[in-house]
Amino acid sequence: MMNQPESYSYFHALRVYVITSLRAISRNPSSIVFGFIFPVIFIVIFGFIGNRTLNLTIGMIQNDSQENPMMEMLSHIDQIKLVRNLDDVALTEKLRKGEVDALMRVEKADSGYVAHIQTSDASPNGIVVLNMLRGLTAQANLLMMQVQHVPLAIAHTTIEGRRYKTIDFILPGQLGFVVLSSGIFGAAYLLIALKSRLVIKRMFATPAPKSVILVGEAIARMLFALAQVSIIVLIGKWVFGFTLINGWVTLLMMLLVCLIALMVFLGFGMIVSNIARHEQAVPPIANLIVMPQFLLAGTFFSIRVFPEWLQPVCHALPLTYVNDALRKIAFEGAGFADVGFELMVLGVWGVVVYAVAVKLFKWE
Repeated sequence: MMNQPESYSYFHALRVYVITSLRAISRNPSSIVFGFIFPVIFIVIFGFIGNRTLNLTIGMIQNDSQENPMMEMLSHIDQIKLVRNLDDVALTEKLRKGEVDALMRVEKADSGYVAHIQTSDASPNGIVVLNMLRGLTAQANLLMMQVQHVPLAIAHTTIEGRRYKTIDFILPGQLGFVVLSSGIFGAAYLLIALKSRLVIKRMFATPAPKSVILVGEAIARMLFALAQVSIIVLIGKWVFGFTLINGWVTLLMMLLVCLIALMVFLGFGMIVSNIARHEQAVPPIANLIVMPQFLLAGTFFSIRVFPEWLQPVCHALPLTYVNDALRKIAFEGAGFADVGFELMVLGVWGVVVYAVAVKLFKWE
């Protein structure tokens, strides 16, 4: 009696495709560069910039009143650097170049001291120095008056809160950049390579449907993205103090949002791979999708800085909602219900994109 042929295993076909795709991704230099190196470089740069405090430099013009109450107060402020070892001409030149924020000359007068302040448009911190010196002068005058009753007083209290650091804005934007580039460029290049080598065409001879390839590619990219996002978040947390308000729970929620976003961007990548005829055609086509989102979706700065006529375009981009959702989850402790609108917009984009991707899918 002849043995009956075993039924075709779609799960086995899917598993083989996922493993093959993961190997191809890990051996692709662009996946490492755009997925790990570039985002880490941006995080390191902006992390160090964001951790800097505002330091002011004041050049002291030489005169006879070097020891005075103003000098005494400024010498006790750590964020202020006093430059005293240069002549007036050199200090004026530094002020013109913005290398010092202000120049100060204190004169002795009959009623006390007069501080002459000089600023320049070359340094945006000149007005900060001026307002700070005005505040110190008012405070010193009030203390020296030694009055018991003041017509107007200020009672100041503070409440506990979280400091919103630069890294808290930049890192979610870099995660968005990772899933955007991984989904579009990664999927497009990989599928084009498989088609050019007739790998996908050979799959046509198997019982595997189109969905096995699409789902297999999505799973492989999702697994790779989990590693990318986890490493970037942990670097930001341990090195620069990135805010994970609820710890590991927040990290898991961010991973889920990134996976949802990756699914959407994979659809864009599949569309690109079916429009482009060869690998050289991928960058110009893909950049038509990537660059507007990279620049306008709040990756490096808030979209509120753009003109009002451009902001509706920013709000139409899917990456905008990825970045917003990640920032709300990480810093505000938002749950999925709180970012439901962002996820809904991504879902709509996903339905449209995959409908187009399946329609345009070609075996070669």
